[in-house]
Amino acid sequence: MKPGIHPAYGPVVFRDKAAGSAFLTRSTATGDKTVEWEDGNTYPVVDVEISSVSHPFYTGTARVLDTAGRVERFERRYGRRGAN
Repeated sequence: MKPGIHPAYGPVVFRDKAAGSAFLTRSTATGDKTVEWEDGNTYPVVDVEISSVSHPFYTGTARVLDTAGRVERFERRYGRRGAN
């Protein structure tokens, strides 16, 4: 890597506001606030609206839309395409 052109890469705490959880990882993102982590060190914190902890896809609460029912309802109302 070329020196001096890459952003600083270090430990950052990401805090999920929706679920109230936090996790420590490494990132180039930085925050204005800091938080004292479980290991006693202070790290910059980045607040996020949604993460894998609160996202419906990852938590298993995602809804599956009945697209087959929608298609059948549309065909009943307006007829099938090409049915002359």
